[in-house]
Amino acid sequence: MPERLLLCTDLDRTLIPNGSAPESPAARQHFAQLVQHPQVTLAYVSGRHRELVEQAIDEYQLPLPQFVIGDVGTTLYAVDTRGEWSVMPAWEERIAADWRHLSHEELGGTLAGFEALALQEASKQNRHKLSYYVSQAADRERLREAVGAVLGDAGVRARQVWSIDDAAGVALLDIVPESASKYLAIKALQAAEDFTDGDTVFSGDSGNDMDVLVSPLPAVLVANSAPEVQREALAKAAANGCGDSLYLARGSFRGMNGNYSAGILEGVAYYHPTAIDWMGFG
Repeated sequence: MPERLLLCTDLDRTLIPNGSAPESPAARQHFAQLVQHPQVTLAYVSGRHRELVEQAIDEYQLPLPQFVIGDVGTTLYAVDTRGEWSVMPAWEERIAADWRHLSHEELGGTLAGFEALALQEASKQNRHKLSYYVSQAADRERLREAVGAVLGDAGVRARQVWSIDDAAGVALLDIVPESASKYLAIKALQAAEDFTDGDTVFSGDSGNDMDVLVSPLPAVLVANSAPEVQREALAKAAANGCGDSLYLARGSFRGMNGNYSAGILEGVAYYHPTAIDWMGFG
């Protein structure tokens, strides 16, 4: 039985059942049982900012985590038992150097000439995340290259995270420090809390989780993930020599379908079979 377990999970369409696939009845209750065990430390790893994470916890009655990695890996919070959040400043200090300690407002000034970039709302920005809306009609590859060139000329080391908001019909661009990612933020949390890969499990569902899914860190891809994401993750994990560190949930565990929290439980059971006793199946 593992002495400790750091369970890191994405939220949307991983723990939160807000995709089109059905959720197994009682799966979230068994997930809550698992993370209530005193040897389990729960971390939410999400592209959401703090207010949206708190909203999700309330709306979906999610367990209170001990840590939150938010804003595409640019923020790292500790959360106490009263629900009080506190920034872990060492992480922000580490990634700030990539942007030459510029704020997102200052960095945005260097990109003011790009008419295709429309700033997102202030609530979706933070000191180390600069977020834009982009028309789906825009040539994203040319825009990516042009934005990268301007940032490079400014001496800024940045990473562009592109995604699509299908409901709004727009592309989304997050510009973050080069060293800010879900994977590197998890590694920083492991170091701060004295966890190793052997006592850590990550769960995700999409391309935004890819850097963790194809890493040496044990990971599970929930069954409701898109087939193309599964193919890409398997290929990249194999190419990285990390094929043994990626598990695809199949719905073979305790009669559940492997979607959302059922897939998380299946993955934890795969890596740490004795932790099944912590899930409250009786």
